[in-house]
Amino acid sequence: EQAPGNKIQRPETKEISVQSKNIRCLTSSLLSRTLRPVEPLSSEVVVDAQCGSAVLRGAHVFAPGIVASPKFMKTGDLVSVFSDLEGKCTRAATSFQGKRVFVGNGVAQMDRFSLFCTDKPAKGIGVRMVEPLYQSPSFDGVLPSLAFLQNLPSVVVGHVLGPRPGERILDMCAAPGGKTSHIAALMGDQGEVVALDRIRNKIDRIRENAQMLHLRSITAYCFNSTQAVSSDPAHTEGPPFPPESFDRVLLDAPCSGLGQRPNMGTTWGLKEICSYQPLQRKLFHAAVRLLKKGGVLVYSTCTVTLAENEEQVAWALETFPCLTLQPQEPHIGAEGMLGAGLSPEQLRLLQRFSPELSWEQTGTTALSRRADSDTIGFFIAKFLKG
Repeated sequence: EQAPGNKIQRPETKEISVQSKNIRCLTSSLLSRTLRPVEPLSSEVVVDAQCGSAVLRGAHVFAPGIVASPKFMKTGDLVSVFSDLEGKCTRAATSFQGKRVFVGNGVAQMDRFSLFCTDKPAKGIGVRMVEPLYQSPSFDGVLPSLAFLQNLPSVVVGHVLGPRPGERILDMCAAPGGKTSHIAALMGDQGEVVALDRIRNKIDRIRENAQMLHLRSITAYCFNSTQAVSSDPAHTEGPPFPPESFDRVLLDAPCSGLGQRPNMGTTWGLKEICSYQPLQRKLFHAAVRLLKKGGVLVYSTCTVTLAENEEQVAWALETFPCLTLQPQEPHIGAEGMLGAGLSPEQLRLLQRFSPELSWEQTGTTALSRRADSDTIGFFIAKFLKG
């Protein structure tokens, strides 16, 4: 809210506890999303859009995200950080006047030569943020052996899946491993959680996280989940795996990611966004085949498009008569969206989180609903295989 004298006034913040069975969400004055009165400096560093979004979430600027810096930048210089919205800044440029947005001020941790003029790619923190636009503290490295922080809907997914001790569970698209670790923890680390991802360094990350959290039930494989079904029933160690190998399957599918926020903007067109639906359906075919009769399949995305969410549910119910939609617990998001031909009863069984809420829209909204709704865009559907 803009106050007299062009000073930015922060809304009153309160600590509240939102409880839904095993989920507890605490909002604190430390996590204010209010703009701070930060003025840009004359010395400017430009980062890519992905890095800029991370800074708004509380991260420092890591060297790989820097695309331009002042010609004579030295370690210890005070700099302003701008995000290149369209990806048009030439790497190693000394300035950039294209479409960009200011994300805060920081202190350079590297000089220009170290960033752009060495044989090996620069690593580590390039700019340590000291005046970010938003008070969103970094939790990187906070209690790493005790906790894995996730967005609220990602936590909801694990509870909706409902893992039980002793079960065998498949996480088909597992990186970076937050949901995998949560599932293992909900099982009391008793049973097996198989995590698949097709990118090697992401699998290494999952294994590192499992080791750090002391979770022994997680087994991670570098494998393409669309090919995870084996025709050989004797091939049980996998992957690939024989049909009906798992009690529960989580398909947190690759998607357009349009629900993520903050989001510096995307240059994708309709063609790129629509390209995810066929891949999601290939993964769905594999998921249904790998699931035991009587087992639970949870499908989720971090996007808001009808084509990747409700339309996929309608397609799945028509394609796989063995699947039925199930109630979700907890259900703290909204219902599904109209437009895919699903009945009102079916829409009530779906769970959709929207990233649209802002402080200005919540003046008369109950604090508990604010905490449940003010999150990333996300979609969850739960199926039972008969």
